[in-house]
Amino acid sequence: MRHHNTNKKFGRETNTRRALMRSLAIALITKEHIETTEAKAKAIRSYVEKLVTKAKDDSLATRRLLNSRLGSGGDIAAKKLVEDLAKRYKDRAGGYTRVVKTRNRTGSDGAAMAIIEFVEN
Repeated sequence: MRHHNTNKKFGRETNTRRALMRSLAIALITKEHIETTEAKAKAIRSYVEKLVTKAKDDSLATRRLLNSRLGSGGDIAAKKLVEDLAKRYKDRAGGYTRVVKTRNRTGSDGAAMAIIEFVEN
């Protein structure tokens, strides 16, 4: 039973789901906007916003925490979080991202697609 279990599983096991979240977060941080399914965009929103809030406190411990949350490929993304995005949103209390619904994917599943992007400050 899923009582109070708020994370979506996306039909994946834990490690695969963690890798999916990390790769989506790295792509969003480096490109600043990505197109994905609506469910994944809504799930990645809270993951990335927590990272941006952590990045506002620029310390060695914060950089190490960001590197651990983003995994081995996230060193460039963690650097961009601390040096660019955290400074951009230093006066903002939250709500760093926006999810815009776009279309249904053509093909077999017809999944609802969305664009997730960082808001302009």
